[in-house]
This record gives sequence, structure tokens and C-alpha cells, in this order.
Amino acid sequence: MDKNKNPLKVALHGMNERSYKMMAMYLRGPCKGVALVVNSNSAEVDIFDADSVTGQNLLREHFESKSINPAIILSLNDHPQMANALCVKKPVKTDDMLAVFAKAKALLGQNIKSPSLLNSVNIAENTDTILASSKKTEEFSDIEAEKPVLKKYVIDSDEQKKTSKHQAAMQLNEKGFGAFIGNVPGIDVNDPKQFAKANYNPKDYFQGYVESAFKVSREKGQNRQLNSGWNPLVIFPGNNEVWLDVDESQVRSFSGIAIKSTLGSKMSVTPLNQEIVDKGGMALERFQSMDVFLWKVACWASKGRYPVTIDIKKPVYLKSWPNFTRLLVTPHALRIAALLIQCPRTLPNVAEVLNIKPQYVFVFISAACSLGLAGQVIKEADLLVQSPEIKPNKNQGLLSRILSTLLGKKA
Repeated sequence: MDKNKNPLKVALHGMNERSYKMMAMYLRGPCKGVALVVNSNSAEVDIFDADSVTGQNLLREHFESKSINPAIILSLNDHPQMANALCVKKPVKTDDMLAVFAKAKALLGQNIKSPSLLNSVNIAENTDTILASSKKTEEFSDIEAEKPVLKKYVIDSDEQKKTSKHQAAMQLNEKGFGAFIGNVPGIDVNDPKQFAKANYNPKDYFQGYVESAFKVSREKGQNRQLNSGWNPLVIFPGNNEVWLDVDESQVRSFSGIAIKSTLGSKMSVTPLNQEIVDKGGMALERFQSMDVFLWKVACWASKGRYPVTIDIKKPVYLKSWPNFTRLLVTPHALRIAALLIQCPRTLPNVAEVLNIKPQYVFVFISAACSLGLAGQVIKEADLLVQSPEIKPNKNQGLLSRILSTLLGKKA
């Protein structure tokens, strides 16, 4: 049976939002789609985090309800063997998870063929439950098989003229990266010995002021403008748009300059000056998506460095996949995202595994952090799953050998 074509339908219980997303991504990544997260009504298997109070209560209710769904229990502690229960020690290893999924499939087969195998459940009850479960599965399959309904939309012609907002993402190769992003004199961000200095504080740059202005606008739900003694950045949180009447090359130059000590006192966020709108002088090609704009500003401020809020010795994780169809795509961004979406890793480890320059990892994580798509592992929940072991490339570069040597000395 092809596990990708017929994945187990699983429901996750007792997990906070971060753990839930982490497990869902883990099943799609390292577990190669052997299981698909669905709602409880459609699930064939229930997965519980037994180390949380909520998880323990839900697990107890699961067995009291005499559910025929196999239960997979994730815990740091050993649990007694129970009928239809499979235990996995945390942090979860991929081999262990795949093994229990195989056992869960076997249990599902047994339950359907012989309902009497379940403890404390009579045949009549079991039959009713199986029929109900089968009906839910059929309904779920029908939903998946439905063809999408094509809807017709009336498109505002002015909306279509906002070319900056709707244009496809620009993709940078390694050759054009330096010229487009810039560099920091006196620092080799690719030298492991200088990693401690290869960071920057977004609050010192235009990026920090843009982030603050976006936060205020979204929290207030009001149109605002960021004033800098330069052309105002107009923010429309309702449409997720910004408007800035300046060429991108100028924004790029301005974003790469530390302005806190020079223009910091002049920066302010105020209600939108209605005259800007009333004059009708807002060129449509100057509109951009808020996320697209901030992502680029963060790349230009980074110049291949990572945010000072990130501890380079600790793993980082990716909360969700960036919208690369609209965002600036820096070198190896898709490979970096694909690796981090599986499990948390340190930035040097990402560079080593992918055999790429650290600056490409640093600039990506800077942009991802600016949109809240990436974060630092600080809680036990972030280590719900164990990073899969990846064998180093046989053709290791100089950086890989240096990192191996440094890590060996620390050990």
C-alpha cells in the first residue's frame, strides 16, 4: 500500500498550538506523509501528548468512551500497556513513529474484522461504532474527491494596477546576492570564528521602525503612516498594504543604514494624513503587500547577518512555509525552509547540512523572523520531535571541516 496515496487519518490531542503545528509538519516531512492530520470526527487514529494535563484527561475520556480508534501516546515516561494503545517515547524518533503507525494500521484491520477483540466492548456496540466510523471515512473521502467549484469574481481594475503588490517574487542567485543585499565591512559572516559578531539589531534599522508601525496599525485597526523626515510610509492594515512613493533602490539603500542614532528621534507613527489620499496622488504602482515589503527591508538590513535576538548556539524552527510566490527568494531559501520545516536546527547546522554559505541561512532567518515565521527553541514543546540524523556530504567543503573541528574540540 502506498502510504502517500492512502495516509492514516490522525487527530492530535492535548497539544498547544506550537506543538500541534510541529507534529503536523513532522508527519508531512520526516514521516513522509504516512499520516494526515484531520479533525476528530474523521480520524482513524488518535495521538495524545500524555505529558500535559489536558492530554491526560483526553486520553482518559478516550478509553472511557470505548473508542475503536487506536491511541498513540507520546510521553517522556513509560505507560502501562493498554488495549489499542501504542506508546512512543519523547523526543519522538522517526523510526519509532513509523513503527507505531504500522502497528496502528494492523490494529485497524483487526478491529474491523473482529470487533470482539476490544476489551470491555460488546459486539453490538462495536458494530454500531464501526458503521459510524466507516460512514465518517466515506464522507471524508467524498469531500476529498469533490472537484473544485470555479467561482467568478469581479476584479477591480485599480486593484490590478497595483503591480508592485501582485508581481511575482524575484529570485536571487549566489552571484547577484552580494550586489543586491550588500555586505558589512570588517566582518566575514561566513567565518565560524566571527559568528558571534555576525548579527545585527533590527531596532537600529528602518526594519525595526517598520515592524513597530505595522504592529500599532494592526492592533488599532487603523490606517497609519510612518514618518522619518523622508516620504511617509502609509500603512493600510485592512488591506495588508503599504504605499511608499520612493524607488526600490532608495528603499534598499535606506534599509541598510543604521539610523537609530541619527534619525531615530525623527521617526514617528501618526494617523494617516487624509490629504495624501484626497489629493488622489497615490500612484497605484507604489502599493505593496505589507509582508512583501517587510521581508525585503529585513533582507536589506541583514546584509547576510542574523538578528541579535537569535542565539546561534540554539536551534531555530520554522512555523509555516513562506509564500515564495510573492517574497524575495534569496539563494537556497527553499532548501533552507524545507530543512527547517521538518525540525528545529541551529543556523550553522543548516549551513553544514546543505553545504552552503552561512550568510544565506542568516539572511533567510532574518526575513522569516521579521514576519513571525521563525523562532528560537525555548520550550520543551519545541523539542517534541527529534531532528533526523543526516549524513554529511562526502564532498565536504572547507566550512564543513572547520565546523566539525570546532564542534569536536567543544565536545
